[in-house]
Amino acid sequence: MVKTKSNVIQKDAVVVKFVGDSGDGMQLTGTLFSDTAALAGLDLATFPDYPAEIRAPHNTIAGVSGFQVHVGAKKIETTGDLCDVLVAMNPASLKSNLKWAKPGATIIVDENAFEEAAVKKAGYAENPLDNDSLSGYNLVKAPITLLTREAVKDLGIDNKTADRSKNMFALGMLYHLFDWKFDNTFEFFEKKFKSKPAVIEANKAVLEAGYNYTETVEALTSVYQVSRAKLEPGRYRNITGNVATAWGLLAAAERSGRPLFLGSYPITPATEILIELAKYKSLGAKVFQAEDEIAGITSAIGASYTGSMAVTTTSGPGLSLKSEAIGLAVITELPLVIVNVQRGGPSTGLPTKSEQSDLYQALFGRNGEAPVVVIAASSSANCFYYAYMAGKIAMEHMTPVILLTDGYLGNGSQLLRIPKVADLPSIHPPIAEANDPDYKPYRRNPETLARKWALPGTEGLRHRVGGLEKEDIYGNVSTDPINHQKMVDLREAKVQKVAEFIPEQEIVGEKEGELLVVSWGGTHGAVSEAVEELQKAGKSVSHAHFHYIMPLPKNTADLLGRYKKILVCELNSGQFVNYLRMNHPQYKYLKYNKVQGLPFTVSELVNAINATLEEK
Repeated sequence: MVKTKSNVIQKDAVVVKFVGDSGDGMQLTGTLFSDTAALAGLDLATFPDYPAEIRAPHNTIAGVSGFQVHVGAKKIETTGDLCDVLVAMNPASLKSNLKWAKPGATIIVDENAFEEAAVKKAGYAENPLDNDSLSGYNLVKAPITLLTREAVKDLGIDNKTADRSKNMFALGMLYHLFDWKFDNTFEFFEKKFKSKPAVIEANKAVLEAGYNYTETVEALTSVYQVSRAKLEPGRYRNITGNVATAWGLLAAAERSGRPLFLGSYPITPATEILIELAKYKSLGAKVFQAEDEIAGITSAIGASYTGSMAVTTTSGPGLSLKSEAIGLAVITELPLVIVNVQRGGPSTGLPTKSEQSDLYQALFGRNGEAPVVVIAASSSANCFYYAYMAGKIAMEHMTPVILLTDGYLGNGSQLLRIPKVADLPSIHPPIAEANDPDYKPYRRNPETLARKWALPGTEGLRHRVGGLEKEDIYGNVSTDPINHQKMVDLREAKVQKVAEFIPEQEIVGEKEGELLVVSWGGTHGAVSEAVEELQKAGKSVSHAHFHYIMPLPKNTADLLGRYKKILVCELNSGQFVNYLRMNHPQYKYLKYNKVQGLPFTVSELVNAINATLEEK
């Protein structure tokens, strides 16, 4: 691999998007590109975007699958608004994604895919490669399918099989464009296809063919050079939010000394957590793939009763089915982590798209007075830490905790600096001791109001649990109205007590001023970049991003009162803003919302914040 081109474009960050038909391997291509970027020392964030159908109609816009990667020498907080490089493997993918390309962006297409039938199926009146519709871009018409077949012809591979590797030709072109090596990708081939040596050789040949072809393309006379990111020393992993969540749960189980049990039913986009935890039987993890959502959570409650750190994972429709059992965990006061990787709804909705529309459900979606702790991760990487904190809070406070992530975080990836478990906050479950003469099932710790965790079979600790109301302290079944009022109040107070054990809410920017922009969950990256851009322009804008939602941090009311205007940005129709109005009605709130199954872009937020500042 000898590079002859000398025109180098220095960039702090570059956004690349791979798009093609379902089955074109865009998710794999993007993942390999991301892993190579990480090994090159770049920070990154990724955004997979794919259709809900397992195999949507061929060459249609509905069937387009994409993978966006934002790499850079600076800290990467978002997956980028518009792309510098767009790789489009068929007409439909070009048509549906051209709007995400910057003016002057490099667009690489497989010209062999732009046959008349495919062009018409995508909705074009004529072939866009043959007119001036792409004149504002650096268009590269590469015969990717033809050259892929040419690269493997001496290996005795038929055209249909060869075409499955054309994504590697495109990847080879990008490696040349960034001056990256093949080593990591070759290792992937050798591991993935170790029983199929012909497939290994074919993919290697195609990857190299794409790289070498780029040497001959006049439109690609430049290479991008992105300096290594200044990352804190340590061991890093490019990790999806779902895998980070699984690791955080494993770490919490290890730190607490309690075995991990996961009872779950597969559901998009949360299934990867179940799959990941199933790999760690050697670490004591027990994973039960239940027959339905109700069996998943009730098995977890049973495991919690016996002393496990119990978890169930789901998405919005599954959380609906789990609601009655969450109430059971509330009244029995057993620790339980419920992970909800949110997706577009209602009902089946948009299974592969992302929203923040389950907040009301997490806060209120149960019968009776059934308070639970609700927290939210804000990046793919910190899913690890908030999964860990969900386990810590659930066990130390003997309560269910709902951890909200979303499809954008769960499927997307970032670099995670892998911590030592010993450096994480300690976890001390309130395990009752055998033959404790003072033990009563519902006697509470005065600091946390949590009852002790009495494990079945421990001598001298026999007690009742169940869905019927219990007598305060003694745990006998009770229908006494005064007792019920007291127990309802205690369960609510126990959850509110958590505010004394979580960090106070932080502000980025001026501690008082014209405008406070409020966000929560997976909108953090886009909102923080938009606020930072406006701060650099001299605007009086500050940012408060909430991770702890129920209860809110104890300084919330104080900080909200320091600003003339409060703008709440979220990917729903206004759920968090209404929750703030409920808890702190003395302030006036404005809102900016989006419900399109897509994340915020920085540019739209900048415009919205500017408009808010200009309003009198």
